[in-house]
Amino acid sequence: MKADRVILGDGPECVFSTDTDMTGINNNVLVVGGSGSGKTLSISEPFFLETYHRSIIATVTKRKIVYKYSQLLYDRGYEIWDLDFVHPERGNIAYDPLDYIKSFPDITFEAKNMVMVNPRKEKSNADPYWDEAAASMLAALIAYVLITKEDPTFADVLDMLDGLEFEDDGGQILTNYDNKFFLLEKKDKSNFAVTNWKNFIRLPIRTASCVFGTLNTALNSIFTPELRKMFRMKKKVNFEELATKKTALFVTSSPVNPSLNCFINMFYAHAFKQLFEFGEEQIDGMLPIPVHLLADDFATGCPVPMMQEYISIFREKKISVTLLIQSESQLTSLYGDDAATTIINNCDSYVFMGGNDLSTAKNISLRADKPIQDILQMKIGHQILFRRGSKPKIGRRYNTTENKLYKMVTKEYERRIEENRNLQMDPDGSTQKKAIFSFEGFR
Repeated sequence: MKADRVILGDGPECVFSTDTDMTGINNNVLVVGGSGSGKTLSISEPFFLETYHRSIIATVTKRKIVYKYSQLLYDRGYEIWDLDFVHPERGNIAYDPLDYIKSFPDITFEAKNMVMVNPRKEKSNADPYWDEAAASMLAALIAYVLITKEDPTFADVLDMLDGLEFEDDGGQILTNYDNKFFLLEKKDKSNFAVTNWKNFIRLPIRTASCVFGTLNTALNSIFTPELRKMFRMKKKVNFEELATKKTALFVTSSPVNPSLNCFINMFYAHAFKQLFEFGEEQIDGMLPIPVHLLADDFATGCPVPMMQEYISIFREKKISVTLLIQSESQLTSLYGDDAATTIINNCDSYVFMGGNDLSTAKNISLRADKPIQDILQMKIGHQILFRRGSKPKIGRRYNTTENKLYKMVTKEYERRIEENRNLQMDPDGSTQKKAIFSFEGFR
C-alpha cells in the first residue's frame, strides 16, 4: 500500500515521509517564491500525485488544478468536494459561516471579523467607534436570524440588512424591525439580539446612517450575488466528515478579487477551529484521518484569525499546512512581525524558490550561510530547501514534467479537454454553451 509522501525538490534526498512519528518533525511546509517561480508546478502538483490517505483542503486560483486532479483522487477512493467561491454553481458543495456559530461570543467574533474585512482598517487612525457599532448591529441581525429561523443561512442575515428601513422619530430611531425585536424582548429582556439592536435604535439619525453605511460597505465588499446563492445550497461543508473519511476539498478563489480572499480566510479560521475541536473530542486527542491544507497565495487578502496560535498546535491534532507565498515580507505586512515569525518558525520545512524581496533574501542568506547576492542572483529553476535537523539543500526544483504519473494524468486531462471541445461544437461549427468539465460524477 502506497504511503503519503512530500516532494520538495529534485532527487531522492528531497522526498520525505509524512509520518511525523518517524521523521520527528511536523508536516508544515512554507514555500516562498516570486510569481512564476514554479510553486504550483513543482510543489502543488506533486502534492496531489503523492496523496493517498490523508484528507486535503486545497485552495486554488486555477480551475485547471481542480479538473486535472479530481479524477485521480476519486479513483483513489476520495470523496470530491468542489467549493467554488468565484462561481458557486460550478461546484457541488457550499460554505456558510452561520453553520459554525455555537455561542453568543461566536456571533460577536464573526460580526467583528466581517466588519473588519479590509486589513487596512487595523492600521487606520480612524475612530474605531463606527466599526464597533456596525459589528454590534450585525451581531443583532445574526442573533435574530439564528433565534427565529428554522434553517438559518447567512443569506437571511443579508436579506434583513437589505430590507432595513429607519427614520427619525422624535430623537429616536424607528425601524421596520422594531416589532420583531420587541417580541423577543417580551420573552427575555436580556436577549442578546435585543441588547445589540437597542444599541442601534438609540443612536441619533445621522450617526445611525453612518453605522448602517459602514456595515453595508463592509458586507457588500465580500458577499457577491453569487455567494448569496451559495448560502442557499443544500450540501454544506462538514469538517467532521472531512476528518473521518478520505475527502478532497477544492476551494477556488479569485486571483483578481481580494475581497473573496478575506472570506476564504474566514473559511480557513472555521476549518482550523472545527478540526481542532473535533480532534479534542477524540479519545487520543487526534483526528481520525490527518488533514492537510494546501494554500495557494496564502498571504493575500486579510489575515486568518489566530493563525499563529493554530499552527503552533497543528501537529498534535494531525493537522498540517503547505503555505505558498511570494515573500516573507508579504507575510509580515499581513500578520505583523511577531505573528509572521511564529508562522515561519512552525514550518519545519521551508522551500525558497527565488525572488527579488530584499528582506527575504537577507533572512535566507543567514539561514543558508550564503552571501546575499548569491541569494538574489540564484538561477531560475534552482531552490534552497531547509528542513529542521538537516543542513540546507541547494539544488534544482522538482521536475514534475518527468514524473510518469504526472504524464499520465496530464494526457488524460488533455484528452478530456479535446473531448469537451468537440462536444461544444455543433455540426455547423457554432459553439454551444457547455461547461468544460462536469462534476456530476462527484455530486
